[in-house]
Amino acid sequence: MALAKAATTPPGHCFVKRTFHKPVYCHHCTDLLWGIIGQGYTCEVCNFVCHDKCLKTVVSPCSSVASTLVKTPVAHCWSEPIHVRRRHCNVCRKKLDDTLALKCEVCEYFVHVDCEDFVVPNCKDCAIFILDKTLPQVVQQHHWREGNLPANSKCVVDKKTCWTAECLAGLRCEWCGYTVHASCSSRVPETCTFGLLEPIMLPPSAVSIPRTEVPMEAIIGVQNRRKDTLSRECTSRSISEEFVSEGYKARESEEPAMRERSKDRDEKDEEVVKVFDGNSSQRRRMFRPITISKTASVAEFLTAALRAFHLPQEVGNTYLTDASAAEETELTDALPVSKLTRRDGKRPAVFLRYREKGNDEGQIHVYPSRLGGAVGVEHTVLPVTSHTCVTEVISLALKKFDLPDANPEDYRLVEVMLDKGVSERVMENSERPWELMKAVARESVRQMEMMRFYLQLAKDPHGSNIALFVGNLPPNLSQRQYDNILTDILGNAAGYKYSSIGPIYYEYGSMVITYEDSDLAVRAFYTLRESRYDDKTLLVMLLPNVQPQLIPDGVQPLLVFVNVKSGGCQGLQLIHSFRKLLNPYQVFDLDNGGPLPGLYVFRKVKSYKILVCGGDGTIGWVLQCLDNVGQDSECEHPACAIVPLGTGNDLARVLRWGPGYNGGEDPINLLKDVIEAEEVRLDRWTVVFHVDEKMEDKPTQTNSTAGSTSEDNTQIFVMNNYFGIGIEAELCLDFHNAREENPNKFNSRLHNKSVYVKMGLRKMVSRKLCKDLHKEIRLEVDGKPVELPPLEGVIILNILSWGSGANPWGPEKDDQFNKPNHWDGHLEVVGVTGIVHLGQIQSGLRSAIRIAQGGHIRIKLNSELPVQVDGEPWNQAPGEVVVLKSALKATMLKKSKIKRRNTESSLQGPNGDRDPAEP
Repeated sequence: MALAKAATTPPGHCFVKRTFHKPVYCHHCTDLLWGIIGQGYTCEVCNFVCHDKCLKTVVSPCSSVASTLVKTPVAHCWSEPIHVRRRHCNVCRKKLDDTLALKCEVCEYFVHVDCEDFVVPNCKDCAIFILDKTLPQVVQQHHWREGNLPANSKCVVDKKTCWTAECLAGLRCEWCGYTVHASCSSRVPETCTFGLLEPIMLPPSAVSIPRTEVPMEAIIGVQNRRKDTLSRECTSRSISEEFVSEGYKARESEEPAMRERSKDRDEKDEEVVKVFDGNSSQRRRMFRPITISKTASVAEFLTAALRAFHLPQEVGNTYLTDASAAEETELTDALPVSKLTRRDGKRPAVFLRYREKGNDEGQIHVYPSRLGGAVGVEHTVLPVTSHTCVTEVISLALKKFDLPDANPEDYRLVEVMLDKGVSERVMENSERPWELMKAVARESVRQMEMMRFYLQLAKDPHGSNIALFVGNLPPNLSQRQYDNILTDILGNAAGYKYSSIGPIYYEYGSMVITYEDSDLAVRAFYTLRESRYDDKTLLVMLLPNVQPQLIPDGVQPLLVFVNVKSGGCQGLQLIHSFRKLLNPYQVFDLDNGGPLPGLYVFRKVKSYKILVCGGDGTIGWVLQCLDNVGQDSECEHPACAIVPLGTGNDLARVLRWGPGYNGGEDPINLLKDVIEAEEVRLDRWTVVFHVDEKMEDKPTQTNSTAGSTSEDNTQIFVMNNYFGIGIEAELCLDFHNAREENPNKFNSRLHNKSVYVKMGLRKMVSRKLCKDLHKEIRLEVDGKPVELPPLEGVIILNILSWGSGANPWGPEKDDQFNKPNHWDGHLEVVGVTGIVHLGQIQSGLRSAIRIAQGGHIRIKLNSELPVQVDGEPWNQAPGEVVVLKSALKATMLKKSKIKRRNTESSLQGPNGDRDPAEP
């Protein structure tokens, strides 16, 4: 196999002519390689395959140089190891089907667990705010990701298919979704417009993140379930049967096969050699095995060792030494492989070393970091010596970046390491970068190659207000009490004390604390995250900052809330999908502090929409939090859309979002529906429970957190959907109690509904708590008493969907009642005669008994009865219940262009008038 000519080799690739013995596809043009012998070329490092005719036009970089081409490195947010089908590894380009793999939770990057060490840190840069940059100056670049394109993808340039399941080929922009052939990418306009999702995209240029070492997953709330990193690294870096470390041991079942492979290599006159990359690799007993001919020269041996660690071929000043020799010496023999020391029958081993002697000068790569539009170059290469200090590097870099008048004291130099992620360290002015790089090379040649420097302003352009969201504290304490709790945890030292506290969300035991210094904020972040109060681990999030002046006119960013506990695993799948399609900083997991962190982040945005992924209870939760923060936000009433993940999803049904998301619909279509949806108004109601004076010493126990209790034992709730008393509420309470006892069993809609049916059947033969309910309550509507027929349940409706899609009010008919809707300021009161009647309503065979319509309802309870508000049930003591129009408002989004179901209310009023909130 002969190496391809250097003139035709793209940067980084090590192409060799190959004969393939099975069908192989070109990674550049996706066509099949034809021929009997020598069909094409393969890169010996990254396995890139291409035709001879495509060799000169290949644009995809080899994994050995891909990291060096990244201007602004961003670490990936990895999932736990999983099995992924029909995907290819972005490092070695092979299929992932049969081995464990990792996927980035933010971008479309997939990688074998064994290939993780060579990942390119080029995740989506989702926060690129630059100080003093105005909206007209913002240019969003495409973020191309190679391979794993959606099925049937077409190139936006030549309109031909650019997708294939056979290899890693084609490019896709992570922001706008454009797909192109690699050869066509240069013909795509440089500016990315975010494609179809532009109207709801939070532009990365409008988001700023404090310069801290807090990883992205801690900011957006990605839960890292990965196992111990060290033990997995050991597993991935060694296949030697003699290696034992950190719980890893080669399986005995593998040893016979490995011995057979060794025999085969002996027959082929080849040797397996362990290569250690510097002192760090030896200390951790981590190596990479290479197969090398026994007649290989020193140059060929060194080339193979460099390729094993994905190091570019042009790396000079490296050499190999015998790791098992009594004294480590450089390999200089004409046939070095046969002269390696073999101890106790073990495989020979070598060190990859950097030649330090005589290397008193070299070059370093310096990049500008968020320095604004005045800098026109992506990076510069500066010559340095062993005596060049950081201060001199800063001065040289400012000249290279065309900032000669800038004061060097206003800048700092940051050491950035791209090996195994992205790590940063601010350097002292007296440090000498070249000496530092040589010291790193002793530990690892690869780490030296993955090392670069960034020039940035000493003052953080994010600003001085770094916000931490703190939750899981006791609710309804005073500000002084919260301040004392945090002071006890953080201490009074200047290194921890925050500059301000607030807003405080008293009813949730949550608040925002602000720091002026990012280093102090980080110290407080980790201290609080590891603290407990009242046997609860504190919830702590470092919040991004949205710059509203950089959101284009006409764009209404979508704030996404996902309840991952709803709908089995569907919530988890949705949050992953939305983070890939949108800016991850606009997608919030409700498991991390609920809706409040997201609403705080968006508080300065003048116009935005909300997408709630969850059940009716989740929607009520978000609306309640909006009530609490609305007056402190620029946008008081953002319109809310729904992805129904709950069991009933009655509000979602009325607003046409469907009976329940089943995972079959493409998430991008959900977002398109949000863009096209129309605004409608939703009436909201206040439900006041007042216990009789003789019962006030027995406080009512409720399951709902949506209400508040006054000193006179009056409880107040906000109702969005419906309110029930009697048999229906009793059934709801039984279901709630069963779910509380065994929450893990209630993880699917089908199971939940089957439990409801079983409970209903049992009620038919059990004691009837709500028998003769009409004798236990007294109803008054709009000040007029209403005579009740024999009933076992009363339901008060705000929307025409109840109990997972049933319509108790029934179809339209000629009677004394008006046609109802959810914005007319009236409620509908219906009655149920028993369990059988409930079942008939659920199945659509009958309607409930129409009793009244009105805007002010008063009910007197003569005995303890089960009640429920929006599906939250409890037993209510005797007293009085008042339902009246709430001053709180809600604007919802109704899905457009969908076939209407008979359980959905019409937008047409009784005289054909439309909702005034509609366009």
